[in-house]
Order: sequence, then C-alpha cells, then structure tokens
Amino acid sequence: MTVTLHGIRNCDTVKKARLWLEAKGVDYAFHDFKTDGVTEAQLEDWCDQVGWEKVLNRAGTTFRKLPEAERTDLSRDKAIALMKAQPSMIKRPVLQRGDTITVGFKPEGYAQLFG
Repeated sequence: MTVTLHGIRNCDTVKKARLWLEAKGVDYAFHDFKTDGVTEAQLEDWCDQVGWEKVLNRAGTTFRKLPEAERTDLSRDKAIALMKAQPSMIKRPVLQRGDTITVGFKPEGYAQLFG
C-alpha cells in the first residue's frame, strides 16, 4: 500500500512523524507542499474525508496573521482557497495511506494505523 507523508520539511511535527515512520521501517514518499505545491483536488479530497475544520491549521502563525475579514465566516470553499494560496495553513502532517488520510501526528495514532 502506498504511503505518502505531506508536509513541510522544516516543521517539527513533520520531522517527528518522519522519524517515527523510519524507526518502524515504514516505506513512504515525502511531499513537501510548501515547495512542491498542493492541488485543489487534494485539498478537496482531504476536506471531504476529515472535514476542512481539521485540515485548516487555525493555531498557526500564518492563519493568525490574516486580516480579520479573511479569518471570519469561514466555509469549506474559503478554507480550501486559503490553504491553496498559503500551504503553511494546512495542519501538518497529512499522512495518506491508500485512500485514507490522517491529519496531525500522534505516535499512538500511527501505531494503530500501522499495527
């Protein structure tokens, strides 16, 4: 089964996830969405699977620095547009295993996923 870890190379949480995967011998591809981009189709798929509220990183600096008008009245479409324009607003990492995605990193969650 194909495993892809989407994130930003310098993100501490992404680094932890990568170390965990490597320590467990999980073969994966890494996609840096800050340098390689992210498609609207990917964002729509992720939002359809887990909800845009989980994919959009509202706690991050990039989101908090937005003008108030852009941070209010959020909808799925508005969130996707924001994340596409500024990929650092995507919660990291996004782990894609086959057709399933997991957003964020918790060692116990990855342990359950990879058994």
